[in-house]
Amino acid sequence: MEYTKADEIASVLEEAIATGTIPSGTVLRQEQLSRDFQVSRTPIREALRRLAALGLAEFLPNRGVRVRTLDRGQWHEIYLVRAALEGLAASIAASVITDAQLEVLKEAEAAFAECTSALRRELTDSEREAVTFDWLQANVRFHDVILQASGSELVDRLARSVRRAFAGRSIWRPASEIDSLYQRMVRQHTAIREALVARSPRGASELSSEHVLNSWTLLEHILDETSDRRPQRRHI
Repeated sequence: MEYTKADEIASVLEEAIATGTIPSGTVLRQEQLSRDFQVSRTPIREALRRLAALGLAEFLPNRGVRVRTLDRGQWHEIYLVRAALEGLAASIAASVITDAQLEVLKEAEAAFAECTSALRRELTDSEREAVTFDWLQANVRFHDVILQASGSELVDRLARSVRRAFAGRSIWRPASEIDSLYQRMVRQHTAIREALVARSPRGASELSSEHVLNSWTLLEHILDETSDRRPQRRHI
Protein backbone atom coordinates (compact mmCIF):
# COMPACT_ATOMS: atom_id res chain seq x y z
CA MET A 1 0.00 0.00 0.00
CA GLU A 2 1.42 3.37 -1.04
CA TYR A 3 2.19 5.88 1.71
CA THR A 4 0.00 8.90 0.91
CA LYS A 5 0.00 12.57 1.87
CA ALA A 6 -2.88 11.82 4.24
CA ASP A 7 -0.69 9.17 5.90
CA GLU A 8 2.11 11.69 6.33
CA ILE A 9 -0.20 14.32 7.83
CA ALA A 10 -1.85 11.79 10.14
CA SER A 11 1.58 10.60 11.37
CA VAL A 12 2.71 14.17 12.09
CA LEU A 13 -0.50 14.94 13.99
CA GLU A 14 -0.40 11.63 15.89
CA GLU A 15 3.13 12.34 17.08
CA ALA A 16 2.24 15.88 18.10
CA ILE A 17 -0.79 14.62 20.04
CA ALA A 18 1.17 11.83 21.74
CA THR A 19 3.97 14.12 22.86
CA GLY A 20 1.62 16.89 23.99
CA THR A 21 2.73 19.40 21.38
CA ILE A 22 -0.94 19.50 20.44
CA PRO A 23 -2.70 19.29 23.82
CA SER A 24 -5.98 17.69 24.70
CA GLY A 25 -8.92 19.91 23.83
CA THR A 26 -7.24 21.58 20.86
CA VAL A 27 -9.64 22.14 17.97
CA LEU A 28 -8.08 21.20 14.62
CA ARG A 29 -9.42 23.39 11.82
CA GLN A 30 -9.24 22.12 8.26
CA GLU A 31 -8.59 25.58 6.83
CA GLN A 32 -5.58 26.18 9.06
CA LEU A 33 -4.18 22.67 8.55
CA SER A 34 -4.49 23.10 4.78
CA ARG A 35 -2.37 26.22 5.04
CA ASP A 36 0.12 24.64 7.42
CA PHE A 37 0.69 21.56 5.27
CA GLN A 38 0.20 23.45 1.98
CA VAL A 39 -2.31 20.92 0.65
CA SER A 40 -5.98 20.87 -0.28
CA ARG A 41 -8.61 19.90 2.27
CA THR A 42 -9.00 16.39 0.86
CA PRO A 43 -5.90 14.82 2.51
CA ILE A 44 -6.59 16.89 5.64
CA ARG A 45 -10.10 15.44 5.94
CA GLU A 46 -8.75 11.91 5.43
CA ALA A 47 -6.03 12.42 8.06
CA LEU A 48 -8.59 13.76 10.55
CA ARG A 49 -10.88 10.78 9.91
CA ARG A 50 -7.98 8.49 10.78
CA LEU A 51 -7.33 10.36 14.01
CA ALA A 52 -11.02 10.01 14.90
CA ALA A 53 -11.03 6.29 14.03
CA LEU A 54 -8.07 5.79 16.37
CA GLY A 55 -9.85 7.60 19.18
CA LEU A 56 -7.37 10.49 19.13
CA ALA A 57 -9.94 13.08 18.03
CA GLU A 58 -13.67 13.64 17.76
CA PHE A 59 -15.74 15.54 15.21
CA LEU A 60 -17.77 18.41 16.63
CA PRO A 61 -20.80 19.73 14.71
CA ASN A 62 -19.90 23.03 13.03
CA ARG A 63 -16.74 23.36 15.13
CA GLY A 64 -14.09 21.12 13.62
CA VAL A 65 -12.21 18.25 15.22
CA ARG A 66 -11.16 18.24 18.89
CA VAL A 67 -8.14 16.34 20.18
CA ARG A 68 -8.63 13.56 22.73
CA THR A 69 -5.21 12.71 24.12
CA LEU A 70 -4.54 9.16 25.31
CA ASP A 71 -2.57 8.67 28.49
CA ARG A 72 0.68 6.74 28.58
CA GLY A 73 -1.01 3.54 29.71
CA GLN A 74 -3.34 3.62 26.72
CA TRP A 75 -0.44 4.22 24.33
CA HIS A 76 1.38 1.25 25.86
CA GLU A 77 -1.68 -0.93 25.39
CA ILE A 78 -1.82 0.06 21.71
CA TYR A 79 1.79 -1.01 21.24
CA LEU A 80 1.19 -4.32 23.00
CA VAL A 81 -1.69 -5.03 20.61
CA ARG A 82 0.40 -4.02 17.60
CA ALA A 83 3.29 -6.23 18.78
CA ALA A 84 0.95 -9.23 18.97
CA LEU A 85 -0.57 -8.53 15.55
CA GLU A 86 2.70 -7.92 13.73
CA GLY A 87 4.25 -10.94 15.41
CA LEU A 88 1.33 -13.04 14.19
CA ALA A 89 1.62 -11.63 10.66
CA ALA A 90 5.35 -12.43 10.55
CA SER A 91 4.74 -15.95 11.84
CA ILE A 92 2.21 -16.61 9.06
CA ALA A 93 4.33 -14.89 6.41
CA ALA A 94 7.42 -16.98 7.19
CA SER A 95 5.83 -20.02 5.57
CA VAL A 96 4.36 -18.33 2.50
CA ILE A 97 6.40 -15.22 1.66
CA THR A 98 7.68 -15.27 -1.92
CA ASP A 99 11.18 -14.58 -3.20
CA ALA A 100 9.83 -11.46 -4.93
CA GLN A 101 8.39 -10.17 -1.66
CA LEU A 102 11.65 -10.90 0.14
CA GLU A 103 13.45 -8.82 -2.47
CA VAL A 104 11.06 -5.90 -1.92
CA LEU A 105 11.57 -6.33 1.83
CA LYS A 106 15.33 -6.16 1.37
CA GLU A 107 14.99 -2.95 -0.66
CA ALA A 108 12.82 -1.37 2.03
CA GLU A 109 15.31 -2.46 4.68
CA ALA A 110 18.17 -0.82 2.77
CA ALA A 111 16.18 2.39 2.21
CA PHE A 112 15.32 2.55 5.91
CA ALA A 113 18.96 2.07 6.92
CA GLU A 114 20.07 4.75 4.46
CA CYS A 115 17.50 7.24 5.78
CA THR A 116 18.45 6.47 9.39
CA SER A 117 22.07 7.21 8.54
CA ALA A 118 21.09 10.40 6.72
CA LEU A 119 19.14 11.69 9.73
CA ARG A 120 22.32 11.61 11.80
CA ARG A 121 23.99 14.17 9.53
CA GLU A 122 23.87 17.94 9.76
CA LEU A 123 20.73 18.90 7.84
CA THR A 124 18.65 22.00 7.32
CA ASP A 125 15.10 21.90 8.65
CA SER A 126 13.67 21.34 5.17
CA GLU A 127 16.22 18.61 4.41
CA ARG A 128 15.47 16.85 7.69
CA GLU A 129 11.74 17.00 7.04
CA ALA A 130 12.24 15.44 3.59
CA VAL A 131 14.51 12.67 4.92
CA THR A 132 12.11 11.99 7.78
CA PHE A 133 9.28 11.53 5.29
CA ASP A 134 11.42 9.06 3.31
CA TRP A 135 12.31 7.30 6.58
CA LEU A 136 8.62 6.90 7.43
CA GLN A 137 7.84 5.60 3.94
CA ALA A 138 10.63 3.01 4.08
CA ASN A 139 9.52 1.82 7.52
CA VAL A 140 5.88 1.53 6.46
CA ARG A 141 6.88 -0.24 3.25
CA PHE A 142 8.95 -2.79 5.20
CA HIS A 143 6.09 -3.72 7.51
CA ASP A 144 3.50 -3.63 4.74
CA VAL A 145 5.38 -6.30 2.80
CA ILE A 146 5.11 -8.65 5.78
CA LEU A 147 1.46 -7.86 6.39
CA GLN A 148 0.62 -8.46 2.74
CA ALA A 149 2.72 -11.63 2.60
CA SER A 150 0.75 -13.09 5.51
CA GLY A 151 -2.33 -13.20 3.29
CA SER A 152 -4.57 -12.44 6.28
CA GLU A 153 -6.83 -9.49 5.50
CA LEU A 154 -8.02 -9.33 9.11
CA VAL A 155 -4.54 -9.21 10.65
CA ASP A 156 -3.43 -6.74 7.96
CA ARG A 157 -6.37 -4.40 8.63
CA LEU A 158 -6.09 -4.56 12.42
CA ALA A 159 -2.32 -4.05 12.43
CA ARG A 160 -2.58 -0.99 10.17
CA SER A 161 -5.26 0.51 12.41
CA VAL A 162 -2.97 0.52 15.45
CA ARG A 163 0.27 1.39 13.69
CA ARG A 164 2.32 4.29 14.95
CA ALA A 165 5.36 5.79 13.24
CA PHE A 166 6.76 8.38 15.58
CA ALA A 167 9.84 10.03 14.15
CA GLY A 168 11.00 12.12 17.09
CA ARG A 169 11.92 14.91 14.67
CA SER A 170 12.65 17.57 17.25
CA ILE A 171 14.80 15.56 19.65
CA TRP A 172 17.05 13.36 17.53
CA ARG A 173 20.58 13.69 18.90
CA PRO A 174 23.60 11.62 17.77
CA ALA A 175 25.02 9.42 20.56
CA SER A 176 21.84 9.81 22.63
CA GLU A 177 19.67 6.96 23.89
CA ILE A 178 17.06 7.88 21.27
CA ASP A 179 19.70 7.70 18.55
CA SER A 180 20.72 4.22 19.71
CA LEU A 181 17.09 3.09 19.61
CA TYR A 182 16.81 4.14 15.97
CA GLN A 183 20.00 2.21 15.19
CA ARG A 184 18.51 -0.83 16.93
CA MET A 185 15.49 -0.57 14.64
CA VAL A 186 17.79 -0.89 11.62
CA ARG A 187 19.37 -4.04 13.06
CA GLN A 188 15.96 -5.47 13.92
CA HIS A 189 14.72 -5.02 10.35
CA THR A 190 17.67 -7.07 9.17
CA ALA A 191 17.02 -9.78 11.76
CA ILE A 192 13.33 -10.00 10.85
CA ARG A 193 14.12 -10.35 7.14
CA GLU A 194 16.72 -13.03 7.85
CA ALA A 195 14.20 -14.99 9.93
CA LEU A 196 11.74 -14.82 7.03
CA VAL A 197 14.43 -15.95 4.59
CA ALA A 198 15.12 -18.87 6.95
CA ARG A 199 11.36 -19.65 6.96
CA SER A 200 11.29 -19.50 10.76
CA PRO A 201 7.77 -18.64 12.00
CA ARG A 202 8.83 -18.50 15.63
CA GLY A 203 11.90 -16.39 14.96
CA ALA A 204 10.05 -13.97 12.70
CA SER A 205 7.22 -13.63 15.22
CA GLU A 206 9.43 -13.01 18.24
CA LEU A 207 11.68 -10.55 16.41
CA SER A 208 8.73 -8.62 14.99
CA SER A 209 7.08 -8.32 18.39
CA GLU A 210 10.35 -7.23 19.97
CA HIS A 211 10.79 -4.63 17.23
CA VAL A 212 7.37 -3.06 17.92
CA LEU A 213 8.08 -2.95 21.64
CA ASN A 214 11.37 -1.21 20.85
CA SER A 215 9.26 1.41 19.08
CA TRP A 216 7.27 1.80 22.31
CA THR A 217 10.52 2.35 24.24
CA LEU A 218 11.40 5.01 21.69
CA LEU A 219 8.05 6.72 22.20
CA GLU A 220 8.54 6.61 25.98
CA HIS A 221 11.79 8.51 25.58
CA ILE A 222 10.06 11.05 23.34
CA LEU A 223 7.30 11.46 25.93
CA ASP A 224 9.90 11.90 28.70
CA GLU A 225 11.75 14.52 26.66
CA THR A 226 8.57 16.52 26.17
CA SER A 227 6.98 15.96 29.58
CA ASP A 228 8.00 19.39 30.87
CA ARG A 229 6.15 21.17 28.09
CA ARG A 230 2.84 22.56 29.25
CA PRO A 231 1.23 24.09 26.16
CA GLN A 232 -2.04 25.96 26.56
CA ARG A 233 -5.21 24.87 24.83
CA ARG A 234 -5.29 26.37 21.36
CA HIS A 235 -6.88 26.26 17.92
CA ILE A 236 -4.83 25.35 14.88
